[in-house]
Amino acid sequence: MDFEQILYTKDGGVATITLNRPERMNAFTDVMIREWASALEDARLDRGVRAVIVTGNGRGFCAGADLRGGSGVAETARAETPPAAADRRNWLRDGVHAVPRAVQLLDKPYIAAVNGAAVGAGMDMASMADIRIASEQAKFAMSYVKVGLVPGDGGCYFLPRIVGIAKALELIWTGDFMDAQEALRAGYVSNVVPGDELMASAMEFARRLGEGPAVAMQLAKRLVYRGLEASWHEAFEEAGQAMAIAMTTEDAREGPRAFAESRPPKFVGR
Repeated sequence: MDFEQILYTKDGGVATITLNRPERMNAFTDVMIREWASALEDARLDRGVRAVIVTGNGRGFCAGADLRGGSGVAETARAETPPAAADRRNWLRDGVHAVPRAVQLLDKPYIAAVNGAAVGAGMDMASMADIRIASEQAKFAMSYVKVGLVPGDGGCYFLPRIVGIAKALELIWTGDFMDAQEALRAGYVSNVVPGDELMASAMEFARRLGEGPAVAMQLAKRLVYRGLEASWHEAFEEAGQAMAIAMTTEDAREGPRAFAESRPPKFVGR
């Protein structure tokens, strides 16, 4: 697959999406959004892909929408006749929100390797990942408030679920930067590593997950996210259904055999 503003590679069961506009701190355009969503869809459908990493090229992870052009934001601001509210909503829904929609369908582990600044919608994009690993140079800011806006790419949905309501509102209301160590203390990132070790650490972790029982892991991911919204009855009903499916897999037979034989299991993902 050929892309213009991202790099997309597959290696050892891990797909890596690299945002590739380093001269603009990987601020996204409409083109990047389409390519990003397309890569996620490809990774979802490829049975050989067991985990997905997203990262940025250069000094930044993602600086949000490109306000200089190409993202629709600058064009809207310069328009002689401002678009109607419905048109603005449709631009978000049909444009930027293509990435979170693709993420929502991705049952496989999705890891953000945050190499630098993740700002505004760029932080929202990092918040969509299941797990975030940060370099020591990473920093995060919900900068919407600085330009009189609200988080438009899921920040108000994802962030409270990761760091809690009070911390989420502090970050959203102030727009202050949170460095990597503060993000670790807040539980926003799982690990902080030196910059030159980031991708190796993320790849090692992704491959470790990729060696696991894929069906069970994907079912567990769905149970976790659905459990955030479900009632007790619904959560336990879905858990029972998921367990019934998992018990039919080859991996569910391999696991006990390997345990009995005192050897590492060799899961095949089905």
